[in-house]
Amino acid sequence: MATSRKTRQKTIMEKEIDKIDTFFSAEDVYENVRNQGIGIATVYRYLNEMKKAGKIHSYLCNRKQIYSKEEKSHCHFECEKTGKVFHFEIDSLDFIQSKIPGKITSFQIEVKGVCNDQICNEH
Repeated sequence: MATSRKTRQKTIMEKEIDKIDTFFSAEDVYENVRNQGIGIATVYRYLNEMKKAGKIHSYLCNRKQIYSKEEKSHCHFECEKTGKVFHFEIDSLDFIQSKIPGKITSFQIEVKGVCNDQICNEH
């Protein structure tokens, strides 16, 4: 496999991603680099390249692709009435580990229901 050459645009995007400590989207990166002549298609190509190289990890959140520099676990609750998405963390997967023939290194959990928002409680 050919190695990708380092360009000015890749250097700019790499520096922007290095500043991020949480999950991020292609749009997040684009917002920080677009004023430097980098288009959204270039951002998507770069993120795909980084993902293939194992330098970032991707997850699906609210039907959108998000990324992380570390292999993290991603959990969210989506309200079926309001569409709001709430992220949460799980401390342990002991309840499922015994059912899996291997070691869990990361996970993604999507939970749907009705939130405690006043709009949801009016019915």
